[in-house]
Amino acid sequence: MNFVAAPARLSTASASFEADFAARLHWSAEQDAAIEQCVADILADVRARGDGALLEYTQRFDGLHAQSVAQLALQPDELQAAFASLPPEQQRALTAAAERVRRYHEAQKRASGESWSYTDEDGTLLGQKVTPLDRVGVYVPGGKAAYPSSVLMNAIPAQVAGVGEIIMVVPTPQGAKNALVLAAAHIAGVTRAYTIGGAQAVAALAYGTETVPKVDKITGPGNAYVASAKKRVFGTVGIDMIAGPSEILVLADGSTPPDWVAMDLFSQAEHDELAQSILLCPDAAYIDSVQAAIDRLLPEMPRAQIIAKSLSDRGALIHTRDMEEACQLSNRIAPEHLEVSSRDPHRWEPLLKHAGAIFLGAYTSESLGDYCAGPNHVLPTSGTARFSSPLGVYDFQKRSSIIEVSEQGAQQLGRIASVLAHGEGLQAHARAAEMRLNVNVNATATHYVDQES
Repeated sequence: MNFVAAPARLSTASASFEADFAARLHWSAEQDAAIEQCVADILADVRARGDGALLEYTQRFDGLHAQSVAQLALQPDELQAAFASLPPEQQRALTAAAERVRRYHEAQKRASGESWSYTDEDGTLLGQKVTPLDRVGVYVPGGKAAYPSSVLMNAIPAQVAGVGEIIMVVPTPQGAKNALVLAAAHIAGVTRAYTIGGAQAVAALAYGTETVPKVDKITGPGNAYVASAKKRVFGTVGIDMIAGPSEILVLADGSTPPDWVAMDLFSQAEHDELAQSILLCPDAAYIDSVQAAIDRLLPEMPRAQIIAKSLSDRGALIHTRDMEEACQLSNRIAPEHLEVSSRDPHRWEPLLKHAGAIFLGAYTSESLGDYCAGPNHVLPTSGTARFSSPLGVYDFQKRSSIIEVSEQGAQQLGRIASVLAHGEGLQAHARAAEMRLNVNVNATATHYVDQES
């Protein structure tokens, strides 16, 4: 069967570019009302009936029959056996990827995840205490494909952060367990794992059931039902982000083989029909070459139908005036994955402000970041890279302020606090500060602040 992939051809020189550009980028993050209602019902049911509801939904949606949720638990020896069952090549690849991901996140922890303090001249100690979360839930997708890489990217930074318990949930439709996913859980230090998925798994992690423990935070991507459920339980638990469809933007100067760029566009388009792949390039002839490569390579792809629909519905090949303008457009898009495929990527990197991950140079395919480069592949989508960051060690830690005021320090801070508290009409606040003073400040606090200013 022949599939045609026809990404939109746009030019920034066109009078209609802004309208065409906006139409191609538009994607509503609002879920269908039917999905929202279905998710609300599932969450309420699991919260009310616990394991009973969890068993019913697992049977309904995954075709998995069990007498108890305990039967859906994956035991540590089963995870270890899954790793042992892999071909040696897969064992080596999984181990190497895990080591690189762990090394990167250990460096991240050293750079920003340590407690600190300092002492003022008056002896007051101020600082910050960084502590890991007690228990987190990791959602691993398992519908259209298996994702051992998602296990590594979610569980390893949690383990590096020092999280006490890592609870993994993964749907196994019809009971089909993927050995790579189980082996990844073994390598990544997952504490407990359950073969449950969907909104019901999110509910179990958020509220707890007779068998599944309540967690402090839920991370990991999923389908529209999972995204909706995570959004609804936020506040009861923490979440990493609301993930939208996968995205790639390739910023090219025309020096990279067109086949490489075409395949990089495919690498995100094959996720699902809503994924978005965009090329920005100032060389019109090169864009033609990339389109020709798309046409030639597409029939070879096992997921050609998905790729074709994704590129035709949401893809774009955009001719820009120059690379500077391409960088400006990239910042407006704020893509999940941004490839700078040029002879001198470091020339353009300083101009790029908004992206989940930036891949520099022709040899840095986005797929290397997905699996084994080291940095996390759980990234902000749908333009949220303007204000959010990749998943990291910091997502599995929390920070507590440390304040130890000396007697000397209380004399200055107490006077300041007294004035401000009286100004806000909170007399108990003021009195609490004043009681620590060696002198009565009722008559002198305002004078003190005036003198200081």
